[in-house]
Amino acid sequence: MRLIPPRRSYLFLHLLAFCYYAQVTNQSPPNFTQHVSEQSKVTDRVSRRLIRIYQLYSRTSGKHVQVLPNKKINAMADDGDVHAKLIVETDTFGSRVRIKGAETGFYICMNKRGKLIGKKNGQGRDCIFTEIVLENNYTALRNARYESWYMAFTRRGRPRKGSRTRQHQREVHFMKRLPKGTQPATRVTTVLSTSSTTRSVKGLNAQDTRLNAEEADKKETGRG
Repeated sequence: MRLIPPRRSYLFLHLLAFCYYAQVTNQSPPNFTQHVSEQSKVTDRVSRRLIRIYQLYSRTSGKHVQVLPNKKINAMADDGDVHAKLIVETDTFGSRVRIKGAETGFYICMNKRGKLIGKKNGQGRDCIFTEIVLENNYTALRNARYESWYMAFTRRGRPRKGSRTRQHQREVHFMKRLPKGTQPATRVTTVLSTSSTTRSVKGLNAQDTRLNAEEADKKETGRG
C-alpha cells in the first residue's frame, strides 16, 4: 500500500478547506427585512397585546375620527369628544392594529365596497389596519384585507371609499393625539423623588456618623 507524501496530504486538506469556505461564503445572508415583513402579516396570538388610547386627527376635516352608537364612522368630532376616544390594539409585533371606539366598543372595519363600518367583532382582516408613518410625520392606515385601500375622510368629515384612496392624498393623513385632559406619562418626578430620597438617606448616614464620632470622643475623654 502506497502512503501519500505529507506535503501532498497537506495540500489536499488545504484544498478541501478552501472549497468548504467558498461554499459557505457564496450562501446568501438571511434577509431580515423580508422576515419582518412576512411575520408582520401574521396575527400574533402568543405575545402580550399592546393597548394604546388616543384620538385620530384628520388632516382634511380638522376634526377627530369618531365611532358612533349607530356603527357609523366619521371625522367630525371635537377634541375630547367621548366618541373620539379610541382603543388601539396591536395585532402583530409589527405595525398592524385594531381600532375601536372606547365608548361604543365597535371596531373600525372596511367592507368590500371600501366603506368604513363599525363591527362588534373585530377579529377579521377587514378590521385590521397597518400604521404607516409618512415623511410628513402624518400616519396613514392601510387595510389588511384590501391592501391598496386606506382609511380616509373628506373635508366635511365623511368617510371616503377605500377604492378611491392613495397614500399621497391628504384625505388619508392622520395625526395621533392624546384625549383632551390626558397628560403624557413622564419619569421626571420619579427621578427627582429618587434623588431627593437618596440625598436624605445620605444626610442621615452622615448625621449618624457624626454622632458616633462625638460619643467616641466623650468616652475617650472620660477615660483620660
